Amino acid sequence: MIKVGFYQFCPVFGDKRANLHKIVEALERANADLLVLPELCTTGYLFTSQDEVNELSEPIPGPTTRFFENLTQRKNLWLVLGMAERDEISKKCYNSAVLIGPDGYRATYRKAHLFFEEKLYFVPGDTPFRVYDLGAARMGMLVCFDHFFPEATRALALQGAQIICHPSNLVLPGKGQQITRVRAMENRIFWILANRYGVEERGGKKLSFTGASQIVAPNGELLAQAPSDSESLQIVEISPAEANDKRVTALNDLFADRRPEMYNL
Repeated sequence: MIKVGFYQFCPVFGDKRANLHKIVEALERANADLLVLPELCTTGYLFTSQDEVNELSEPIPGPTTRFFENLTQRKNLWLVLGMAERDEISKKCYNSAVLIGPDGYRATYRKAHLFFEEKLYFVPGDTPFRVYDLGAARMGMLVCFDHFFPEATRALALQGAQIICHPSNLVLPGKGQQITRVRAMENRIFWILANRYGVEERGGKKLSFTGASQIVAPNGELLAQAPSDSESLQIVEISPAEANDKRVTALNDLFADRRPEMYNL
C-alpha cells in the first residue's frame, strides 16, 4: 500500500517564488509517498508572447528541481509537477512534467500533444512514453491534453504502468475528469489528475480553469475529488498491484483480449 495524492491550487502568473513557496508550505503538511501538482504550476499558464515563455522557462534539472529536492529528500517523497522547460542547447521551450524523488531529480516528460495556443510558444515533446519504477509502484507521466489521445495512455499501460500522473490546466468543463475515468477503466490503472482552479486574464484573453482534481481507481471509481473552485490537498491509500489485474470478467482480460493485428495503427 502507498499513499498518493494531488495538490490543487491557483498559481500566480509569473511569480515563481510565490508559487514555489506556496507549494512547499502545503506539501510540508502532507503525509504521502507520491504527490502530483498541476501543469505549469510554477509560472501560470496564459502566456502572451514568446519572450514571456523564454523568460519564465528554465533548464531541467535546474533551479526549480533543486528547490524541490530538499523537500523530496526530507520527506522521502516522489513528486510530479508541471513546468516550462527551456533546452539550453536548442533553446526550444517545452511544456514538461518532472519526476523528483528521495534521491533527487529523476526524469522529464515533454508534453506530446499541445493544446490550442500552446502551439504558438512550445515545441511538441520528443521524449518517449516511459514507465518509471518507484519501488512501491510503476508510474508514467502525461500532461493535460495528452489524455485525449488513448494511444498515449495505452503505451504506458502496456509497459506496465500502474499509475498515471497527470499534471493539468483543464479548461473544458467536465471533459478531462470524464475522459480520465474512462482511460483508467479501459487500461485498469490508477489515475492521479492534478488540475488547477481559478482564472487568468491577460492580454485581452481569459481562461477559467475547472479544478475538480481527482484520483481514479482501475475500475473507474473516484477515490478522491477536489472542488472546482478552491485549493485542495487530498491523499488516499492505494494498492498499486490492483492495476496488474486486467480482468473485467472471469473470461475477459483487457490486454489478453487485444487484437493488434486488426487495428492497423
